Amino acid sequence: MNTEKLSLEGLIFEATKINIDGNVLTITLNRPERKNALNSVMTNEINYALAYAKQERSIRVVVLAAEGDIFCAGADLRNMSGKEKPPESAVPRLEGKTDISLSLRHLHKPVIAKIQGSVLAGALLMVTGLFRVMPKRAGLDFCMRGEAIDAEKAEEWGLINQSVKSSELDSTVEKLASQLANLAPTTMQMGLSAYNTQDSMSFDEALPFLQEQIAACIQSEDAKEGINAFLEKREPKWD
Repeated sequence: MNTEKLSLEGLIFEATKINIDGNVLTITLNRPERKNALNSVMTNEINYALAYAKQERSIRVVVLAAEGDIFCAGADLRNMSGKEKPPESAVPRLEGKTDISLSLRHLHKPVIAKIQGSVLAGALLMVTGLFRVMPKRAGLDFCMRGEAIDAEKAEEWGLINQSVKSSELDSTVEKLASQLANLAPTTMQMGLSAYNTQDSMSFDEALPFLQEQIAACIQSEDAKEGINAFLEKREPKWD
């Protein structure tokens, strides 16, 4: 298994834009002329950026954004059909990293999908688990008929946390990212990892597992700092 430390230095991202502001890494899909359809280059760049974010303790939150009017149109059919040769990526390929939704699930850090436009086809896997959050009857109807779901209905069905006016999108995401970045990073990782692990367990298995995770969390440096900050009436300082 390759354990070489990843770096962004000197890399040219062609299908995405990568920006780090404090403890927040933003991945912006940047193929608006193709409705941000996922080709091999974009997929590789997103997976690489997510792996880098997982590696770096200083990165506490990831934001997925997009240029243009469409967030993502799903897979690039020109590549899938063989009518267009998949371009080579300038960003190193990571062994075993091909599925963006798995990279997101195994990141174990908060991810905000900043959705400014339509999410189509397979792109839904980047922002939601569909049947894991959507009512089953509604999900089946949606898959069979493919009718559009507006932001209000997406919020009602749990596909998104919140819908806001386009003029408020930037400020809403910035506020949320800031809030999440100020939380204990190790505790957040442990919590998200535990949630994903217990998700496939039975209740009888999950309960003792989560009790073990809580005990481990209480012994962490983040917990100690949080308790000391509370007792000393100050803001916690996360390393």
